[in-house]
Amino acid sequence: MARWTADAMADQAGRLALVTGANTGIGYEAALQLARKGAQVLLGCRDEQRAKQAIERIQAEAPRGSVEWLPLDLADLASVAAAAAQLRAAHQQLDLLICNAGVMVPPAGRTVDGFELQFGINHLGHFALVLRVLPLLQAATAARVVAVSSGAALFGRMVFDDLNFERRGYQPWAAYGQSKLANLLFIEALARRLKRAGSSVVACAAHPGVTATELQRHSPNMQNMPAWLAMPAPQGALPSLRAATDPAVEPLDYFGPDGLLQMRGYPKRVPWPSGAKQQAIADQLWEQSLRSCDLADPLVMATP
Repeated sequence: MARWTADAMADQAGRLALVTGANTGIGYEAALQLARKGAQVLLGCRDEQRAKQAIERIQAEAPRGSVEWLPLDLADLASVAAAAAQLRAAHQQLDLLICNAGVMVPPAGRTVDGFELQFGINHLGHFALVLRVLPLLQAATAARVVAVSSGAALFGRMVFDDLNFERRGYQPWAAYGQSKLANLLFIEALARRLKRAGSSVVACAAHPGVTATELQRHSPNMQNMPAWLAMPAPQGALPSLRAATDPAVEPLDYFGPDGLLQMRGYPKRVPWPSGAKQQAIADQLWEQSLRSCDLADPLVMATP
């Protein structure tokens, strides 16, 4: 089978895409490729200067697309609410949401709302964003939500009585694995609820394998990975882009690299991790996330 590259992407003219964390790394590359295909792209970033620098670079390389900054700090649920409100005020629909932004093994920290940093940014911020813009996604003809997870989801474990690592003490990699498993459990729960609601929104996921980006800035050993192991960001963005644009994508599809141990290569469908298939755990995470984000359930009638 031919390798899937960005050249395989269909024209995206007339589509509105929001990519979180799009000022750097695979988020930037995804935004660039969508703009090249003619999409209107919103960069969901917290730093205005870095967002504007990214916009200038994208506009220089992709004059077909339209690129704008959407102020968004996923570590602050009030910022997430404000970004969603701004989006709803400016647009009638949203065709694509790539939940890409994240942090990996930072020093111990808390979000503005007091959650462990990785769980708060990687999961809760995106959870709140998706639910707040769900009406815009449902207004589109064939909208997609793509969660960017990680191979670390394989060792993730949801500890519901200690999601913020208060009892256990902070363990950077355990917290990262938990947050990346949460990404997939969220998509599992969301896809079921969308199906029961008769929605055309497709919820799916991707992971970038081993890709050299700023994400590894808190892990010096990973920052110094050789080029034969760590893919460059443009290649690492391909699983997200395929999940976002391949016409054949179905709910709960998961894309990752086709090489050894899914570490590098070109995007293909990969198995959904067994830990992310547990509906009871996905439902428990959904309910706890609603409480944490102080949100009403927009799909409450669709739950079992």
